[in-house]
Amino acid sequence: MATLTFDTHEFVTELKQAGLTEIQAEAITKLHQQATNAVVEFVKHEHSLETLVTNKDLDARIKETELKIELVRSELRRDIAETKAELICWVVGVGILQITIITALLLKLVGKL
Repeated sequence: MATLTFDTHEFVTELKQAGLTEIQAEAITKLHQQATNAVVEFVKHEHSLETLVTNKDLDARIKETELKIELVRSELRRDIAETKAELICWVVGVGILQITIITALLLKLVGKL
């Protein structure tokens, strides 16, 4: 993280050279330092690195979401395949039942003739 450096001695010297007294220059320097510190604290609070989202974070979340979607797709494919197999079993079972009933009816009709 970048640091903010400020040379207070040079600041006081410049103010004194501009015609201010030592007391005035030091007071202005102190107030400037306090204002700068307040701004830095505000920025730290408003822009916390803990809540900062980077492209790397977004890429990781996108990849995680893609993996979850692929997992759901594979589960759906498995469920569809199982349902299809069950449906085929039922259709075959009903077909065999129909053939059995038709055969029994035909045998009964042939026996009566």
